[in-house]
Amino acid sequence: MDLPAATSAIAEGLRARFGLPFTRDGIAMTNGNFTGLSATLRAVADPGDEIVYISPPWFFYESLIAAGGMTPVRVNATEGDYDLDLEDLERAIGPRTRAVIVNSPNNPTGRIYREPTLDGLAGVLVGASDRYGAPIYLLSDEAYNRIVLDDLPFPTPVAHYDHSFLLYTYAKTLLSPGSRLGYIATSPSMPDGEAMAEALLMSRITTGWGFPSSLLQRSVPDLERMAPDLASFRARREHLCGALQAQGYDLSAPEGTFYVLVRSPIADDRAFCDLLASKGVWVLPGELFESPGRFRISLTANDDMVDRSVSVFDEAMREARP
Repeated sequence: MDLPAATSAIAEGLRARFGLPFTRDGIAMTNGNFTGLSATLRAVADPGDEIVYISPPWFFYESLIAAGGMTPVRVNATEGDYDLDLEDLERAIGPRTRAVIVNSPNNPTGRIYREPTLDGLAGVLVGASDRYGAPIYLLSDEAYNRIVLDDLPFPTPVAHYDHSFLLYTYAKTLLSPGSRLGYIATSPSMPDGEAMAEALLMSRITTGWGFPSSLLQRSVPDLERMAPDLASFRARREHLCGALQAQGYDLSAPEGTFYVLVRSPIADDRAFCDLLASKGVWVLPGELFESPGRFRISLTANDDMVDRSVSVFDEAMREARP
């Protein structure tokens, strides 16, 4: 199950980063964020309950919610800056709402939610919890919380709201997709923390043994000391965003993550992505993450690939808009 060497190292790291009194008893190991999200949802909500998520989203939120027999409720981010729309969020919360999922830095937009926004979010959740007589939980998906590309602080939403969970996977930070290693960190100020730990234990068991390999868990103290190559991501972002903007593309330079969200020069984003693919450049169509008319670029390509792609993007733009 959870190895003390792993959970102790994680709690120590979270205390150092965020100044919150995490303990190893509040850490639940998972085999990645798929399990982390699924197990947490099943621990706090029942079939028929509603779960709110922010769009554009990671493209498996809706599926994971539906797989638990719950009802997904979409709230769009604000146009242009992709911030949380707190008024729409408050309107979306009803008597069957049991949780809200947020993702910061956000995939695919790269947005980092600021302290005033998180204070406002906490106010909305406290008010709704009081109004409906039951806590509404906050699931903070922080898969990219160590990939901050600008000189910005990263505030964890967990610091702003008691009924919250921090969900993390090492796969993004370490560029190791498929490693299946992560954790759920329950807020140190969570009421009934012991009962919640028991619920997360049973939820991980009943989702299909959602614990990572003991061999991987033994690597956690070393992995906690590793960091992504942010300088390379920043350089690729500046190079690629500057080149694409000069070519006429409309895009949002990310504050975090390693993605760039770009508006397609034609309405059919899949058709434009197919055009790029025919020239050897692969991007993700926006229709897959509720953003038709856009596409997502990954900065994990190496420098030579990024350099070569610039001329392909220029050629594709001219072909799409002759």
